[in-house]
Amino acid sequence: MIRTQLVDRLEDVLEHTHAEHPRRMARWELPLGLDYVLQKRWTRRLRPASVLVGVRDKDAPSIIMTVRSENLRAHGGQISFPGGRKDEGDEFPVGTALREAQEEIDLDPAAVKVIGYLDDYPTISKFRVTPVVALVDAAAPVHSDSEEVAEVFELPLSFVLERRNYQMRKLGRLGLKYYELNYKHYRIWGATAGMLYNLQQMFEAHELV
Repeated sequence: MIRTQLVDRLEDVLEHTHAEHPRRMARWELPLGLDYVLQKRWTRRLRPASVLVGVRDKDAPSIIMTVRSENLRAHGGQISFPGGRKDEGDEFPVGTALREAQEEIDLDPAAVKVIGYLDDYPTISKFRVTPVVALVDAAAPVHSDSEEVAEVFELPLSFVLERRNYQMRKLGRLGLKYYELNYKHYRIWGATAGMLYNLQQMFEAHELV
């Protein structure tokens, strides 16, 4: 794998992260009165899931993203990481993320090196998602799966780490806040943008130390 300064920094930022419980939950920008969703009696009802935040280890590192098929009932047409719910027998969270990435984009697990984790993220669909961050061989092929994934594209890591690229939006009457990130014609929002923002914040905090 090609070593770059940005990849070295990424490994430094994630060096002390781990998958063991208790794990920190990413804080939504919640409106007044909805803080209860971060309380234990609510979060323990969430089903485990994980995603692969796969970073191509190359001169200009980029994150592998997917556009979900329009035919899917849940989140059709939206942009996400490869991933999904924990299956029986999975070594969670890494095994789940690698299995899903292989199923969705035909990514060979042998081309992946896990380097850390982002904060768990609660979703409206009642999952507690663990983002698994990994380096992916620059030459590893990926292919979209027509049933779940319509397209695979790459998002520059340098773009993700620029705080000014994130916008705060509000959803519905309750004014639930969420992040949005626009790259070319791709609109990334909701949980996926929230996880990317979490990575950006971890980088920013690390730079201040």
